[in-house]
Amino acid sequence: MRAVLCGYYGMGNGGDEALLASLLQMLPSYVTPVVLSGTPQQTRDRYGVETIDRKDFRALWSALKQSQVFIWGGGSLMQDATSLASALYYAGLMKLAQVMGLTTIAWAQGIGPLKRPLTRWIARHTFAGCTGISVRDRGSAALLNRWQLPFTLAPDPVWALESTAVKGLWDLPAPRVAVSLRSHPLLTPSRLENLTQALVNFQKATQTCVLLVPFQATQDLAIAQQIQPQLTGPSQILQLQDPHELKGVFRGVEMAIAMRLHGLIMAAAEECRCFALSYDPKVSQLMQEVFLPGWDLENLPEHPNEICQVWLEHYANGEPLSQTQIKALIDRALLHREILQTLLAQPSA
Repeated sequence: MRAVLCGYYGMGNGGDEALLASLLQMLPSYVTPVVLSGTPQQTRDRYGVETIDRKDFRALWSALKQSQVFIWGGGSLMQDATSLASALYYAGLMKLAQVMGLTTIAWAQGIGPLKRPLTRWIARHTFAGCTGISVRDRGSAALLNRWQLPFTLAPDPVWALESTAVKGLWDLPAPRVAVSLRSHPLLTPSRLENLTQALVNFQKATQTCVLLVPFQATQDLAIAQQIQPQLTGPSQILQLQDPHELKGVFRGVEMAIAMRLHGLIMAAAEECRCFALSYDPKVSQLMQEVFLPGWDLENLPEHPNEICQVWLEHYANGEPLSQTQIKALIDRALLHREILQTLLAQPSA
């Protein structure tokens, strides 16, 4: 059985790479994945899978003709906050697979934001044609309920992603704190300046080693490079390409301060105290669902000392998720594996 996997893969985003790694981890062994990627050679080398350039429509057409399954990989694929073109790309491929008669699965989806009536209509009709749907948050579930479409709701599959140790991490000074910020209109220059000063003050008070962890170099690295020279204590920018290692970073840190959804999920799954800075409904929903402390960026305190004091309180007295909570989240996240096993079951002999 051959399955074309479609997502924001090979685009340098650690969260989307973690979703791909989770999907490959959960696929039944008798399924041969064919991954659409922005960097096919890199994806092929990293995961040992067959790949196709996501913009090579001739090769894509050929792959669909040779496959029995089409899977929208996890994440916020159907949204128009980034651009209308992105939603049209993913919906177009899913509709083509449906017309060609493939088993079509919308897997671990985070649907929206859908600001335009056109994209809401496209999304509704595309999801309606899927053989099966799983979603990762209550907001997506509520939308599908309104559309009267059946689905499975489970936590993001990255909760269940296997992590691996990061070479050299334990040689860095302890205790360690990880920070993951990304560029976004809500992270204004003044807010970034306040967060940076708060981090400087926090490091002085705690004597921690600050690990700046870009999840996507094009959006995160410049911010990390801007922050690091202002820190007065030990620090390191960690650029990791392997999502298993990216998750493994959080084995060795006391606390994580993150905007990135998957930065928070990875940290929480590795028993790390987390503090969220939300720029998107998906981050706010995670904060509510697992009771993570944090702020929406729009409500960020205006004074660095106030930010620092809250961080110090969480560093001293905050609690990570318990092992029982983490196990429950992982067990539920494995429902995404069950939907694959059910829909892709081989006929009995």
